[in-house]
Amino acid sequence: YFAFRERPRIRLSTLDMAKLRGLPNGSLGREYVRFLEDNKVSPDTRMPPKFVDDEELAYVIQRYREVHDLMHTLLGMPTNMLGEVVVKWFEAVQTGLPMCVLGAAFGPVRLSTRKLQVLATELVPWAIRSGRNASCILNVYYEQRWEQPVESLREEIGIFPPP
Repeated sequence: YFAFRERPRIRLSTLDMAKLRGLPNGSLGREYVRFLEDNKVSPDTRMPPKFVDDEELAYVIQRYREVHDLMHTLLGMPTNMLGEVVVKWFEAVQTGLPMCVLGAAFGPVRLSTRKLQVLATELVPWAIRSGRNASCILNVYYEQRWEQPVESLREEIGIFPPP
């Protein structure tokens, strides 16, 4: 865990992608890079917060945005609509941010009946339980945990294994 005064950033300029790519399978760093590459996303695509005058609050919002892809990695969720909705439920419970609550509530409208059933009976209950059980995801100093196995970090934070 870290002190907000250190304000670490997850950006291409702060990551050694080659080193992370070379870490063992199952480690946070290797699985994070695999997630980024598989989904063709970058930590640099997260826009800085706008309309936030308070410097500390702006950092908290920026941190939330920068750890979003790590939430996909830790929760084992893809970037499809189903995976995004599950991550939003977890984040909504964790942060209470309106954008998470709205994404969790309205994201499922485009899902098929079968996916809605899986979401309602398995994934959302798991995401809510994990979100309530987990320590604050914004406080984890992920930048010092790249070598840690994802399963070990999940257990430490209090995220239950994905269904």
